[in-house]
Amino acid sequence: MKIPPYKDRIIYQIYPLSFKDSNNDGIGDINGIISELPYLKSLGIGIIWLSPIYDSPMHDNGYDIRDYYKINPMFGTMDDFDNLLKKANELDIKIVMDLVINHTSNEHKWFKEALSNPNSKYRNYYIFEKGKNGKVPNNWQSAFSGTCWEKVPNEDDMYYMHLYTKEQPDLNYKNEEVIKEVENILEFYLKKGVYGFRCDVINQIYKTSLKNGKFRLFGRGKEYYESQPMNHVILKRLQDEVIKKYGAFLVGETSNVTPEIGNIFLKNCELDMFFEFEHSFCDENKLLPILKKKFKPKNLIKPIFKWQESVPWLGVYLENHDQRRSVSRYGSDKYYKESAKALSVFLLSLKGTIFIYEGEEIGMTDYKNYSYEDLNDCASISTINTAMRLLHLSRDKVFKMINETINRDHARSPMQWDNTNNAGFNNGTKTWLKVNENYKDGINVKDELNDPNSILHFYKKMISFRNSSEALKFGEFNRVKSNKNVAKFIRKFNDSTLLIIVNLSSKNIKDKDVVDKNILINTESNILNGELKPYQAIIREID
Repeated sequence: MKIPPYKDRIIYQIYPLSFKDSNNDGIGDINGIISELPYLKSLGIGIIWLSPIYDSPMHDNGYDIRDYYKINPMFGTMDDFDNLLKKANELDIKIVMDLVINHTSNEHKWFKEALSNPNSKYRNYYIFEKGKNGKVPNNWQSAFSGTCWEKVPNEDDMYYMHLYTKEQPDLNYKNEEVIKEVENILEFYLKKGVYGFRCDVINQIYKTSLKNGKFRLFGRGKEYYESQPMNHVILKRLQDEVIKKYGAFLVGETSNVTPEIGNIFLKNCELDMFFEFEHSFCDENKLLPILKKKFKPKNLIKPIFKWQESVPWLGVYLENHDQRRSVSRYGSDKYYKESAKALSVFLLSLKGTIFIYEGEEIGMTDYKNYSYEDLNDCASISTINTAMRLLHLSRDKVFKMINETINRDHARSPMQWDNTNNAGFNNGTKTWLKVNENYKDGINVKDELNDPNSILHFYKKMISFRNSSEALKFGEFNRVKSNKNVAKFIRKFNDSTLLIIVNLSSKNIKDKDVVDKNILINTESNILNGELKPYQAIIREID
């Protein structure tokens, strides 16, 4: 049986704004990505996922699309994108695009027509609803805080829905024409040679009812719009009528998904894989994510192991453009290199398709805004304003809380290529978001390439090992009982059995299986028989 590339390769996520700026305007671009394709090839990457590069007013950094058939001029042209596909193909690297179809920009021609002409067919492309007794149509909340309803200008008591910002009106999937529009978008890019799509908030596209949601602090109304029965039907249709014709694939961003629902997505061939987010709350309060809680390794290990055992295939990650840097969340300042390497062993040994986020391979850390005025993330700004109003806290207090938890700017600072001006992101005088100053301390690609003990060299070694290991790529997963701070598990495929042991703490931990026998990967230079050093990780071949 032929193995599809998404099950055989590692995916590298590029946040185009921050990857590489080729024309020194402060913004990353497509030609910058092209220039670093050889680097990605040398790293061992086989697929690239691009965060949105479509035409957009950039209110939510591209997740508000104004025209699906145009490339945002700040990133380049459609010819540049075609060239990226061509150059990547020459290196046997496939391209995955971000598909944002729960909503459009409020500047999309469909929505502008829907607003200007209530009798237009485009009014039914979105979700418009009359208010009730002078109030919004229901009590649903935006994911970015506050109500998800915005008053329509110059119309009495009429509102439109936006599960995210008011600049991102939700599409109406009860309308057949909307589904056909999405199919046309998919066809357009698949014909160009795009390999697949990462589907943004894809389990929220269908709203079964507009009834009031039951009371909860966060996500009110989700019982009527998350993973609804018709959502499954629509995804199955997109797969059967479009995706499968091209041998492409879909990976879904699926908020609040359960293993039971996740298995439906997979069993029915609606999605080829999806992301779970349960482990991402291991250091946050799930009911109120702006409240930080102390990180404990067991709170990361437990949900990851649960999902490894519960579904046959996953999109596996530790960080992305919406979350803090993993070494800053789960690692250690004192054992910075050791913890970054341990996390790489953990990530790259799990079952599923591995996703590495740009800069993760060099141990990039959180970029923390120094003031409210530094913030770029629209979600953080909206949440701060809502929390100030509801919790009666000062802006500085809420800003500090946001900066330690959900601030999405953390992982969006420019890629650190070398130790020259702006970390080699460009040769200009400005960057769209400030560069993390620790690029001067050796956290950059060039310096790490020159250091044989660097995080980057270890990632290259670990990626190469996974790419050549059938046990890691295709093997079954079985947890092994161990210390609460240790991730210990077996990956087995045919005659190959690997034991992975990862200490995710700053303590020495005894383990009888830590022996100097059949060691294939070791983050340390030696083995202390029966004991793991802080953040030591090993892979052994066993009978």
